[in-house]
Amino acid sequence: MTLEEKAGTLAGKVWEFLNAAGAANEKEIMKGIKVRRSTEFYLAIGWLLREGKLNIAGKDDNLTFSLK
Repeated sequence: MTLEEKAGTLAGKVWEFLNAAGAANEKEIMKGIKVRRSTEFYLAIGWLLREGKLNIAGKDDNLTFSLK
């Protein structure tokens, strides 16, 4: 699996998680999609941001993510 494919797959998992949860922080999402590395998490977040599908609220280490 290429890095791009992995990012897309993880973005799909984050989208599904947030669709069910409504809003969540980094730790909640990582636990929910079973990802241990924050680099993988942020690949998925970047993908969703680029597609215009994600809202981010909060500051620095206290971010909350939700779908648009």
